[in-house]
Amino acid sequence: MIKYIQNKTHYTEVLQKCKTVKRTLWIGTADIKDVYVKDGLSGSKPFLSVLNDLLKSGVEIRLLYAKDPGPNFREDFDKYPLLAKHLEQAHCPRVHFKIFVFDSCEVYIGSANLTGAGIGMKGEQSRNFEAGILTDLPELVEPAISQFDEVWNGSQCTNCGRKKYCPLPIAEY
Repeated sequence: MIKYIQNKTHYTEVLQKCKTVKRTLWIGTADIKDVYVKDGLSGSKPFLSVLNDLLKSGVEIRLLYAKDPGPNFREDFDKYPLLAKHLEQAHCPRVHFKIFVFDSCEVYIGSANLTGAGIGMKGEQSRNFEAGILTDLPELVEPAISQFDEVWNGSQCTNCGRKKYCPLPIAEY
């Protein structure tokens, strides 16, 4: 299966899929802000609440990002103590890919950052024009997992050339 995702379907196709993972969720993004998801018929809640619920159910979550999250994200983050204890995070200023890996068998690869205007539920007039694919084809899933994992494990750090700009190097040089 390969599905083309654009604009408002990012929210329904990708963020909603995060809620269904059973074992692992990996998220790679350049920018991260306070994203909200639908909660019931008319309400909404922070996406961090979804991540917190996944951690409660034993899902392992990795979050890889380039830019420090904004103040609203940090404020929401502090409301969920499990995130500080169990959410695996890495910061790499060179990350520009947007990859979601669902249980190591399906991926979203696209342009949308983990922001309200990118992948969140912002209004139509506030939304970025985004595109991506959601797929379970091994020939796309495996390279996406490899790319994420190479950055995550620090194998890119040695030849990065940006050490002086990296506040928290993933690997020692």
